[in-house]
Amino acid sequence: MTDLTFLPDRTALEAVGLGVRYRRDRALRDCSFRLPAGRVCALVGPNGAGKSTLLALAAGLRRPTEGRLRVLGGEPADPGVRPRVAYLAQDKPLYASFTVADTLRMGRALNPGRWDQAAAERLVHAGNLSPHARVGSLSGGQRTRVALALAFGKRPELLLLDEPMSDLDPLVRHETMAALMTEAAENSTTVVMASHVLAELEGVCDYLLLISGGRVRLAGEVEDLVFAHRLVMGRYEDAGTPREFAAHTIVEARTTGRQLTALIRHDGPVRGHWETAEPSLEELILAHLRAPGAPALITPSAEPRDFSPKAAA
Repeated sequence: MTDLTFLPDRTALEAVGLGVRYRRDRALRDCSFRLPAGRVCALVGPNGAGKSTLLALAAGLRRPTEGRLRVLGGEPADPGVRPRVAYLAQDKPLYASFTVADTLRMGRALNPGRWDQAAAERLVHAGNLSPHARVGSLSGGQRTRVALALAFGKRPELLLLDEPMSDLDPLVRHETMAALMTEAAENSTTVVMASHVLAELEGVCDYLLLISGGRVRLAGEVEDLVFAHRLVMGRYEDAGTPREFAAHTIVEARTTGRQLTALIRHDGPVRGHWETAEPSLEELILAHLRAPGAPALITPSAEPRDFSPKAAA
């Protein structure tokens, strides 16, 4: 008998039939996906889609109602898994009365054997923060930098970020994102970042997990997902769907005056007079958010295995 749980594997997160049920509603339902290790994953979706719930599950802060979630090959709350995961919530909880130096000392005390003082100090120093400054006196961007320093000082294999840049102005957001990506690359950290600022994900994230209505709508390598779609544009004055689109899956079609613009999941070239272009990541995400009924697409790298005991047997 082979136990799939302990096979040497480069998987950061893997969910099969994952669901969270509240009394009158569901936060997640039948979510199945796989995130290979070493990726920078954008976790996107509308408000209430279940993004924060998924991150809390992965951090071991709550349990699913149904299905299973594996984190780095084990249960999220396992003593062997938790030290390898860092989680930064939206409110970035820090002790306001602590100085920056106090905060890093606390991180070292709470993470014996794993703490990377150099990595934490790099993030602090890059923001020109005094180690003697009290956290309560810092700006939102400075507190975010301290929170990220605390997370990276833990030297996590998996870093979970819930809207980490939401309170930052564009310049500080850009600088903080650059510092974050540098640290992640140097330490081969897997990053899952929930964000509503789609423009900041382009060129940074190489993996995408889009959740809508509590379900996974898109999952996989950004390059593969973008390649599977085409933006189609052209003059169109007839009613209904152009017959040239019949061989393809239409995600969204919009008409402005006499101009039709559609995002399709193409199956070969689009015939006719249409202009075609590869969508940007932002265009891809927005089209799927506007069309929650479009068929889901899970690329091969994001397809989960069945790691249930029955499958292991």
